[in-house]
Amino acid sequence: MDINAFQGLRTDLRAPDQLRPVTLEPGIAPAATGSCLISFGNTQVICGVTIEDKVPGWMRYQKIPGGWLTAEYSMLPYSTADRNQRPGASPNGRSMEIQRLIGRSLRAAIDLNILGPKTGWIDCDVLQADGGTRTAAITGGYVALALAVKKLLKEGGLKQDPMIAQIAAISVGIVKGTPMLDLCYEEDVAASTDTNTVMTAMGNFIEVQGTAEDGAYTRDELNAMLDLAEKGCRELIEIQRAAIG
Repeated sequence: MDINAFQGLRTDLRAPDQLRPVTLEPGIAPAATGSCLISFGNTQVICGVTIEDKVPGWMRYQKIPGGWLTAEYSMLPYSTADRNQRPGASPNGRSMEIQRLIGRSLRAAIDLNILGPKTGWIDCDVLQADGGTRTAAITGGYVALALAVKKLLKEGGLKQDPMIAQIAAISVGIVKGTPMLDLCYEEDVAASTDTNTVMTAMGNFIEVQGTAEDGAYTRDELNAMLDLAEKGCRELIEIQRAAIG
């Protein structure tokens, strides 16, 4: 698409099918087994993975084989213009929903039986929020997980690579009647439809969260958003591969 044809349509002058500048900085948290800082434009999320040699109690009691992968998500108080309250002992409903999404998504990337009796903790902390924090957390969380597994394989903590799929996630929506990729905050709040999509490198869908914020949307509009999501995820997967090395 010709970006000049859409000047004024998006706040940052991107074409409708264009990602924000995406960067991945591996090793941002040296104490974690694997970590990265991911940026989608002004959105920044630190993703750290810690892998422990134990499984949750419910797995031991039910004698379920293999390991487990779970996620925690939080927005730091200074990540938005209005200060966020710290969650305290338990996360709020939004954070709970997002961390379940992150966990479900990343469990699709790994064979838990090959992981063995271990638990992978994926901690995603939003430093700065400008839309798309959950999809940034999933995309960065995959990189942190892949780096953690790579480290364990190198050190002998794992004998076999449990990673079975590469995954990435992106937001899409319809703003001013136009399907758009990778919504920033201003676009997100103005969108008539907002959809978060998680995909594998093979082009398969793990999750599609689509909501009509104003009225309803058509099948053609849904197809257009999924086409944009597929394009965005393909580009993100190449960026992930470069970061993992």
